[in-house]
Amino acid sequence: MTTVTATTALVDVGVAAAGHRNTLSNFPKTSSLSSSPSSAIQQAIISGKIHFNAFTGLSRCKKQLLFCENVRTWGSVRLHCVAGGRVRTCAVAAGVAESLVEATEQEQAGEGTVALPRLKPKTGKAALPLKSDRRRSKRFLEIQKLRVKKEEYDPITAISLLKQTSSTKFVETTEAHFRLNIDPKYNDQQLRATVILPKGTGQAVRVAVLAQGEKLIEAENAGADLVGGEDLIAQIKGGFMEFDKLIASPDMMPKVASLGKLLGPRGLMPNPKAGTVTTDIPQAISEFKKGKVEYRADKTGIVHIPFGKTDFPEEDLLTNLIAAVNSVDTNKPSGAKGVYWKTAHICATMGPSIRLIIKDTREFKLPS
Repeated sequence: MTTVTATTALVDVGVAAAGHRNTLSNFPKTSSLSSSPSSAIQQAIISGKIHFNAFTGLSRCKKQLLFCENVRTWGSVRLHCVAGGRVRTCAVAAGVAESLVEATEQEQAGEGTVALPRLKPKTGKAALPLKSDRRRSKRFLEIQKLRVKKEEYDPITAISLLKQTSSTKFVETTEAHFRLNIDPKYNDQQLRATVILPKGTGQAVRVAVLAQGEKLIEAENAGADLVGGEDLIAQIKGGFMEFDKLIASPDMMPKVASLGKLLGPRGLMPNPKAGTVTTDIPQAISEFKKGKVEYRADKTGIVHIPFGKTDFPEEDLLTNLIAAVNSVDTNKPSGAKGVYWKTAHICATMGPSIRLIIKDTREFKLPS
């Protein structure tokens, strides 16, 4: 416990401290105020020993920072900032705060400014400038050095870097993330389509087929992992979900409609746009087995597409990536206005993102 009792020092600063919201009427009364700023506190602010977070919604007018009497906290002292009729607080290391109080008292007594003690330098992850990096693993921080942040790369170099950043004990999936200038809340700006990856996805896809009559025999001959009609619908209602794709013939859709609440959240509901409602069931099974991937823009207008595994050759990954880019271009929504592509990144499952040069990626021609 640290108790601070000090003559209140008044300091003008350009930002407000974020924290508790107490009304000015509830703010503890101080015994006296100094009209001149404390150079000791100013020195601490400039040198970074006191940190303030910008408080949104406040004007840029000068804020008044106060030391309050009898502030009790666990191992720290709070600085109070009066701004906009409310009080903001932020915690300051106890040792620094005590020194500031002592320096302020001596300065007001005419003894001049007292030098503040230096804090111990931070080491390890605590010394990293970005808070996000402080939560990263050592492995991630090491592989992150392989690429320059916010620098754009051509497709060939980006694929090479992606392979280098894969350092986990399992085979990671390679992912593409495209940020598009669309707003999916409008019908003419929604994007949902499929793309056949020429080199496959690297995953074994389990395909189930809902059909009846001769379509059942066709599905079995085409290599479907699971085939059925009303009996399969009953199994799915009972919680059976041992499949990755569900293909249905059009005549089965009235019966499949009752499965919407079960299949919809899992992304398994048959849909004509996804190619999972079709009369040509053998072709649909063949395409999904070879590497057909469904994608759609999320509510922020970003498309996420897995396009292979990190153990693929670089040429195969490049082929799949270009196929995905061309598919997004081909299926551009009619309501998209202005610049269609904003950013494009690729990454491994547990690796850092690598930004692509959009123009080079869209115009890239695969060698014949």
